[in-house]
Amino acid sequence: MLKEFKEFAIKGNAVDMTVGIIIGAAFGGIIASLVKDIIMPPIGLITGGLDFSNKFMVLKDAPGGGVFNTPADALKAGAITWNYGNFITLIINFLIVAFCIFLMVRSLNKMKKPQPDVAPVSKDCPFCQMTISVKATRCPHCTSEIGGTNPIVRY
Repeated sequence: MLKEFKEFAIKGNAVDMTVGIIIGAAFGGIIASLVKDIIMPPIGLITGGLDFSNKFMVLKDAPGGGVFNTPADALKAGAITWNYGNFITLIINFLIVAFCIFLMVRSLNKMKKPQPDVAPVSKDCPFCQMTISVKATRCPHCTSEIGGTNPIVRY
């Protein structure tokens, strides 16, 4: 099992995935700041300072009753609340973050150099369908001549 794990860990895909997760975690802080500090203030200005995060519904009153301005106040008093505003805020933040990441990935993909076309190094024999070198003029498997207009098959 240790050998299989070593093979998995050494494979390029596992290493690439690990690097992607580490960079993604670091990049997440940058995106969160972009959303919170750059994008959300103008949106708040446009919407008149509308903040969904303090929208909630009291499901069960606190033992002493009362009116609460925030979910934190209600929780502190012992009320049970349904914090739908926080959920809406998180969905909006997710959509903004996902869109920002989409734009960045899209721009990075445009900057990538296209891979040059590589000429094939093998082909299939038209007679026995075995893989042979592109340069082969005779199939090493069935000994048929390859590449002529009148192939000769030898048995």
